[in-house]
Amino acid sequence: MIKKEMIAMLLAGGQGSRLGVLTSKVAKPAVSFGGKYRIIDFPLSNCINSGVDTVGVLTQYRPLRLNTHIGIGIPWDLDRNIGGVTVLPPYEKSSNSEWYTGTANAIYQNIEYMETFNPDYVLILSGDHIYKMDYEVMLDYHKSNNADVTIAAMPVPIEEAKRFGILITDENRQVTAFEEKPENPRSNLASMGIYIFNWKSLRRSLIEMAEQSNLDFGKHIIPYLFDKGAKCYAYEFNSYWKDVGTLNSYWEANMELIDIVPDFNLYEEYWKIYTHSETLPPQYISEDGVVERSIVGEGSYIYGKVYNSVIGCNITIGKDTIIKDSIIMNNTGIGDGCDITKAIIAEDVVIGNNVILGTGDEVPNETEPSIYTNGLVTIGEDTIVPDGVSIGKNSVVSGNLTGKDFENNALGSGKTLIKAGDEL
Repeated sequence: MIKKEMIAMLLAGGQGSRLGVLTSKVAKPAVSFGGKYRIIDFPLSNCINSGVDTVGVLTQYRPLRLNTHIGIGIPWDLDRNIGGVTVLPPYEKSSNSEWYTGTANAIYQNIEYMETFNPDYVLILSGDHIYKMDYEVMLDYHKSNNADVTIAAMPVPIEEAKRFGILITDENRQVTAFEEKPENPRSNLASMGIYIFNWKSLRRSLIEMAEQSNLDFGKHIIPYLFDKGAKCYAYEFNSYWKDVGTLNSYWEANMELIDIVPDFNLYEEYWKIYTHSETLPPQYISEDGVVERSIVGEGSYIYGKVYNSVIGCNITIGKDTIIKDSIIMNNTGIGDGCDITKAIIAEDVVIGNNVILGTGDEVPNETEPSIYTNGLVTIGEDTIVPDGVSIGKNSVVSGNLTGKDFENNALGSGKTLIKAGDEL
């Protein structure tokens, strides 16, 4: 029998609906980040940097691009004969078939995969967080406490604590109470959704709780183990960690990469972030091109001016175009004479000449005011924006658009323009 001390199970099947049109055609972990990466690159890189060489990636929502990106795991040195990376979608069974209905249900449906490796410990990860963590250090902490489960946790502002699973601990960091998204939190130590379980404890709890609807770690498995008297410890993490589950947090995390002294550094030699990269020529900046405090990916051609922005790979920015405080994803072309401020432009977009993005006053979005906020303009994947159009703040557009789709060549602040066939 194959024997691994610890394997990782990476939950990467979520839609990420709070990212709006950015995830209408792709799972959240496959969304571009930082010019050349995808969000899932960060937990995968953490695994191999921590010596975890067996990773099951649980996919569900629109998995094609994610599966293609992962491949057989070559960029992360996870193309192993024993272990390596394995993509684990839902599958049909003889008695029934069902989608993954909760985080723990997804793990339960893959008990057979985990049993193959007969691990001592199982590391549970989310595929949509930006951070660097040495899981081996967390495992040592888990062992030293002889714990049944260790939960990575970090302090958050007390006013934000009700958005998280909250841990109450004693002076030794042993958990004395667990509260899932409490209205009146008694602590500000928030679960990061990163767990190390003793395999026997995890297996037993999954099987005993299998009939629970929408089986979830935070709502069901952790409280169940706690009630059974399992030893549960909090592993406090005080470095950079970002849940990029909203458009604003996604934009902020990208902008933090280009701070003069970034909180999250992509350029450290000792903890590299690996990714699948296309073979592209070097970036080109023309005589009149300007780039200040920005990231620019390979194969990009800059004829205009770029300030404080994250520019992906294979991008063209035309003459006399000004880009400020924006994220431009891969394979996008932007015409001449454009003025783009605080925009998130998805992959494979075509922006015509003399287009203005981010104009006007801030007005709440008419269809999804909680998603399209903070003055951002969001352009969905494969969108065509015609020449001479202006689009206001807190607006979202997606689809093959023409001048007829815009009244007086303008879309006001807070407006939504999604052509038939494209989803919110």
